[in-house]
Amino acid sequence: MSETTTAVAGHPERPAGKSLGEFLKGHLREYGILIALVVIMAFFQIATGGILLKPVNLTNLILQNSYVVIMAVGMLLVIVSGHIDLSVGSVMGFVGALAAVMIVEWNMPWLLAGVLCLGVGAMIGMAQGFWVAYFRIPSFIVTLAGMLVFKGLTLGLLEGQSVGPFPPQFRLIASGFVPDIFGGSGLNLFSLFAGVAVATILVWLGVRQRQRQQKAGFVEEPFALFVARNAVIFAALVYMSWLMADFRGLPNVFIVMALLIAVYSFITSRTTLGRRIYAIGGNEKAASLSGINSRRLVFLTFANMGMLAALAGLVFAARLNTATPKAGIGFELDVIAAVFIGGASMSGGVGTVVGAVVGAFIMGVMNNGMSILGIGIDWQQVIKGLVLLAAVIFDVMNKKKG
Repeated sequence: MSETTTAVAGHPERPAGKSLGEFLKGHLREYGILIALVVIMAFFQIATGGILLKPVNLTNLILQNSYVVIMAVGMLLVIVSGHIDLSVGSVMGFVGALAAVMIVEWNMPWLLAGVLCLGVGAMIGMAQGFWVAYFRIPSFIVTLAGMLVFKGLTLGLLEGQSVGPFPPQFRLIASGFVPDIFGGSGLNLFSLFAGVAVATILVWLGVRQRQRQQKAGFVEEPFALFVARNAVIFAALVYMSWLMADFRGLPNVFIVMALLIAVYSFITSRTTLGRRIYAIGGNEKAASLSGINSRRLVFLTFANMGMLAALAGLVFAARLNTATPKAGIGFELDVIAAVFIGGASMSGGVGTVVGAVVGAFIMGVMNNGMSILGIGIDWQQVIKGLVLLAAVIFDVMNKKKG
C-alpha cells in the first residue's frame, strides 16, 4: 500500500502523520490496555454503587497491589529478554521470613535488616541468572526449582510458625502516609499539590517530546489523539490525588512505586542498556553478533528481579505485620499475568513498564471489584484466567496480522 510522504526542508522525504484510524490500528497494544483499564474501572464503579473509587478503597487498592506492581516492573525486563521467573512469589515469602527472623528474633535494626534482605534477594537472582545466562539452562526449569527450594526454606526458617509483630518504624514502609507539610485540615494539601505537579510534568514532557518529533519531521500520533490522551492522563492523576488527599494522603509505598516506575521507564526507553535488553529479546543471535553481551544482560535482569522480589517481600511483611509460611504462594502467577495483560509478548522483545503497571492494576481492580460484589474466589480465579488467555490470544492474533 502506498504511503503519502512530505518533504521537509533539509531532510529527505518522510512519512506524513497517519490518520486516527491507521494510528490506532498500529498501536492497539498500547491503547487497548489503557481503554481496558478505564472500562473495567467504570464497570465496577457502577456495579459496586460507587464503592470502588471511594478514597479509602482506592488507597487500599494501591496498598494491596503494591508488591505485585513492584515485582511486575522486574518481571517485565525478564520477559522482554526472552525468559521467565517462576520463583518470585517464593523468593518474596522467603525474604519476608528472613526479615522477620532478623528483626524480631535477632533484634537487628530494621534498616540494616532491610538492606541485607535486598542484598540476599539480588544474590538469589544472580544465582538463578547464572545458570540461565551462562549454562543455557531454560529459565522455566531453573526458576521452577527455585520456587520449590525457597518454599521449603521459608518453612524451615519460620519452623512452620508465623513470626511478628514488627517495629512500628518498619511497618511504616507499607502502612505509613506522607505527612502534610502544609497542615491542611480534612484534606492532605501536600498530596493534592504533588499529584497536580506530577500530572503537569508528565503533560509537559509529552509536549516536549512531540515538539522534538515535529522538528525531526516524523510525528505519527494525530494531534487530536495526543490532546485527548494527555487530557485523560492529567484528569485521572489529579482526580486520584484528590481522592487520596481526602483520606490520608499519599501512602509511603506509593512513592516507592512511583520512583520505580519512573526509573525503570527511563532505563527501558532512554538508555543503551534498555535498548540492548529489548534487542536480545527480539533476536538474541543478531544482538550477540552486533556486539551486545547478551549473557551479562540476562544475568543482570535476573539479579534485578531478585532484588525487586525482596523489596516486595519487605513491603508485604510490613503490611501484614508478620511473616507467614504461606506468604507469596501463587503471587508469581499474578505478576506474570500482569505483564502479559499489559502488552508484553511471550517471545520477548516487546513490552513497557507502564503497560506492566497498568496490567497489574487491571488484575487488582478485578480482584477488588469482584470481592466487593461477593464473587467467590473460585470464580475470581476462572475470570482472571480467561482474561489472561484473552490477552495472549490478542498478542498472537496481532502478530499474525502484522
